[in-house]
Amino acid sequence: QVHLMESGGGSVQAGGSLRLSCAATTRTISSSCMAWFRQAPGKEREWVATINMDGSPQYVDSAKGRFDISKSNDKNTLYLQMNSLKPEDTATYYCALDSLHEVACRVVPGPYDTWGQGTQVTVSS
Repeated sequence: QVHLMESGGGSVQAGGSLRLSCAATTRTISSSCMAWFRQAPGKEREWVATINMDGSPQYVDSAKGRFDISKSNDKNTLYLQMNSLKPEDTATYYCALDSLHEVACRVVPGPYDTWGQGTQVTVSS
């Protein structure tokens, strides 16, 4: 089975940047949909970004122009570059993988069957 591990979280002031990484134990990500979700205290898990099979990204409206999702098949790692961070970005960030090789990558958590343990991102004003 595939295991995912997030890293790169931390505390940063508003306007700063962080680069999250999600390392997978296999190279299955080369042909799989992968996405980032986040969950703040007291809130439901929210979709943040997805990288489609053609390499094109999708972002939640609040992240457009600030976040960049990418992946390295050689390193078997998914990334989320977060710039111009805002306090409302504070959350635990999770990476997820859909092992069923969907034709179109989804922007809801249901289709994703493998999840990391999360990495905390805290943005202060």
